[in-house]
Amino acid sequence: MKIGIICASDDELAPFLSAIEHCRTMERAMLKFYKGQIYGVKVVALFSGVCKVNAAIATQLLIDLFDVNIVINAGTAGGMSPKLKIFDTVISTEVCYHDVAQDILTEFHPWLKTVFFKADQELIKISEIAVKETGLKEKVFWGRIVTGESFITDEGRKKINDEFAPLAVDMETASIAHVCYVNNIPFLSVRCITDTAEHSGIENFEENCIKASDIAKEITTAILKKGSEIWESRKKY
Repeated sequence: MKIGIICASDDELAPFLSAIEHCRTMERAMLKFYKGQIYGVKVVALFSGVCKVNAAIATQLLIDLFDVNIVINAGTAGGMSPKLKIFDTVISTEVCYHDVAQDILTEFHPWLKTVFFKADQELIKISEIAVKETGLKEKVFWGRIVTGESFITDEGRKKINDEFAPLAVDMETASIAHVCYVNNIPFLSVRCITDTAEHSGIENFEENCIKASDIAKEITTAILKKGSEIWESRKKY
């Protein structure tokens, strides 16, 4: 098993670097990949740069160059649902673009039945067990994440909520899921909230990014630990 971990920014990646054992680096396409192990699981981690194209490039490279079996997207997001507070975390069940015409994806390649890319069911179940055993003080929610090219403050929030009713919004997740879908690679996103409708704006993101990134890392590594236990147990039979 080899898992690719994609973060959008260097701040989001930073907490993972101290957790990677036997770390080696490789550079390709202006990106630096960190290879090693976390809880005995082979990982390749990187920050892709923000926005959809950068995230898609990183995802395809993880698949083509490193033969990853799973991709986990970890980092921060804006809270869209009013029930979410700063430092709550959203784990994806499904993701979509909020700024792409729906028929583009359903009537043309990749000819989806709906606009939603589903997260891997086994990874969702592993995340539920891992979160329960970790006992985080902050809340974790499972649900829909939407992606677009702009940072959402007050402008555009109502339209996105009315059309998609997401828990969270970011600038990369759907493109990562899109690449995983066409490559038949299991996918999951773990995004900790830095800003909400009540506390919106870039300044809140910047103030909360470091702590939120650390929370996303803790949940992601807990998923790797629990996944390792489950995957190792299967080898015994």
